[in-house]
Amino acid sequence: MADEIRILLADDHPVVRRGLKTSVEEDPSLKVIAEAGDGVEALDLIKRHKPQLAILDIDMPKLDGLGVAREVNRLQLNTLMIFLSFHQDEDIVRAVLSAGGKGYLLKDSAMQEIVVAINTVVSGKTYVSSTIALQLLAGPDSTGESSENALVRDLTVSERRILQLIAEGLSSKEIGNELSIHYRTVENHRTNICRKLKIEGANALLRFAVQHKEKLV
Repeated sequence: MADEIRILLADDHPVVRRGLKTSVEEDPSLKVIAEAGDGVEALDLIKRHKPQLAILDIDMPKLDGLGVAREVNRLQLNTLMIFLSFHQDEDIVRAVLSAGGKGYLLKDSAMQEIVVAINTVVSGKTYVSSTIALQLLAGPDSTGESSENALVRDLTVSERRILQLIAEGLSSKEIGNELSIHYRTVENHRTNICRKLKIEGANALLRFAVQHKEKLV
């Protein structure tokens, strides 16, 4: 089909990919041409197949969705990007949009919204799940500084810079290269940052960094 929209799906859960593929291909003008289970594979497939659009899970192993977006932008690839996430935090949505993402879907409603989102993004517009869109329209509240903001202020200059680079999707080795320090030093900083921020978990630091990116400048 000449006007077929070629799509890459990237999510580390095969069941999610299968459900999305079924939903996407209910529209005969949409075709899933490749699937990936992690960010490194997704980026390789984007470079190889040059799909018109990539649907990316924001929390993927090896390289997360924001890291993929950063590389797509750096390489000046012309692939549009829609992100999938369980997170309803508007700071993450803003980070996704600033990274070049054109769509943001919550996973619990992705199957129902995906075709509309794809057609909206391909037409040159931005699509955000309705729940998140309402939050963005409401704007920030005025309850004053949160305890998390206060914790961010207590970080050192070096720790804040590392947190900024984490928010951009860089790995410890990439951060080490950027700052001309050993990656193990970066790992030590990450441990100290987590302790100061009172957070734990595999993706907790990335999530925090993305949510508070604007406050780290």
